[in-house]
Amino acid sequence: MASQDSQGQTNPVFKDYLPGSSDLPEQDKPTEPAGLWKQASDMHNLPPGLEYLKQLDRIIIHQQVELLEAILGTETCSKYEIKNHLGQRVYFAVEENGFFNRNLCSPIRSFTIRIADNSGREVITVNRPLRCNSCWFPCFLQELEVQSPPGTVAGYVVQNWDPFLPKFTIQNESKEDVLKIIGPYATCGCFDDVDFEVKALNEMSTIGKISKYWSGFVNNVFTNTANFGIQVPVDLDVKIKAVMIGACFLIDLMFFENSLDGL
Repeated sequence: MASQDSQGQTNPVFKDYLPGSSDLPEQDKPTEPAGLWKQASDMHNLPPGLEYLKQLDRIIIHQQVELLEAILGTETCSKYEIKNHLGQRVYFAVEENGFFNRNLCSPIRSFTIRIADNSGREVITVNRPLRCNSCWFPCFLQELEVQSPPGTVAGYVVQNWDPFLPKFTIQNESKEDVLKIIGPYATCGCFDDVDFEVKALNEMSTIGKISKYWSGFVNNVFTNTANFGIQVPVDLDVKIKAVMIGACFLIDLMFFENSLDGL
C-alpha cells in the first residue's frame, strides 16, 4: 500500500525514466453511452491528479522497451507511459516487486504499480496480490485494487469465472458492480488488434473497449512491450477511468506477458 505522505510529493521512483514513442494507431471512437453513464462530478471534488482524466475518452498506454529483458530474457519491472489521443504524456507508471516474484510467477505475479503525473506526484496506486487465473480455481481468481489518491480505494477489478471467455467486473470503492469487461475466446491476435469490450452490467450494450494494439512482428515476438488503448465514455466517473487503467495492466500481465502470446 502506498503511504499517505506520498501525496503531493515527487516519488523518487519516477525521477529517472525515458520518454516513449508517441506514435498512435488510429482507432474508432466508441458509441456515446446513454445517460446512465453520465457523471456530473464537481472538479473540486475529484481525487487530486485525476482532473485531466475528466476530459479524456481515449487513453493510450505505451510500455517502454527494456533492452536487458529483450537481450537476456530476464523479466524486469515494467514501465509505462500513459498518454492522451494526441500522444502527449499524462502519467508515468512504474511496477514494483521482487526479482523472484517477477521471474518465477511472471503472468500471475503480485505487484504494486505507482502512477505519477508529469510533476512526479503519485496520483494512482494499483495493487495486485498473488492469485490464480485458471478456470480450475474459481474461488481464488484475480482481483486488483486501485487507489486514488494513494491510500484511498477508488475501485476494484475482479475476474469472473468462465470456461471460455476472459471476463472481469469493474467495481466502485464500495464493491458495487459498475461495468463488465469481456475478452475474445482467443487473445493471440496475429497481425491484428485484440479487443476486450467494456459492457453494461447486462452484457448487452457495449460502451467502450480495451485494445491491445498489434505492434509489429519483431516487437511482438522478441519483446514483451505492448501498446494498449482504452476507449470509454468521456463522462464516465474519473475514478472508474482510473480503475480501467488498472484493468489494462491486469489484462497485459495475464494475457500478453509472454512474448508469443501477443502474436
